[in-house]
Amino acid sequence: MSLYDLPVETASGDITSLGAYDDKLLLVVNVASRCGLTPQYGDLQQLQEKYRDQGLQVVGFPCNQFNGQEPGTNDEIQAFCVATYGVDFPVFGKIEVNGENRHPVYQELTQTTDSQGEAGDVAWNFEKYLVAPGGTVVARVRPQESPAADEFVALVEANLPVRVS
Repeated sequence: MSLYDLPVETASGDITSLGAYDDKLLLVVNVASRCGLTPQYGDLQQLQEKYRDQGLQVVGFPCNQFNGQEPGTNDEIQAFCVATYGVDFPVFGKIEVNGENRHPVYQELTQTTDSQGEAGDVAWNFEKYLVAPGGTVVARVRPQESPAADEFVALVEANLPVRVS
């Protein structure tokens, strides 16, 4: 079963998959509303807006495993994301990214190594995974690196499926 076939729950409780994005450069991020890194939502939204037409799709997975920094309900999380950061990318239902109840999407993603060659557990909120069209994970970027950082933007641009001349 590929990453695109795994069931994910929408914020409204419906079951879907990431299959609609199999031709996109997927930026998968575990997110939280009460974290020092929460302003990255704004940077993620800017990336979504800038590169949407070139095939980028950001998706967020709220997680409350890091110091309880995502305590809200799915409805509260959605309202926060839209009102505070104007988020229009999908923010799915809350999941666990580490441990015994790790969501299957993250069972796959956490096998990927970061720039230091380390795989395994998600370190904190806003860890980022870039998944190329077809499902190959091309990068794992730790939480502290901003989605607005030149290096990260260059990584996104290098992997976009549609080139604009």
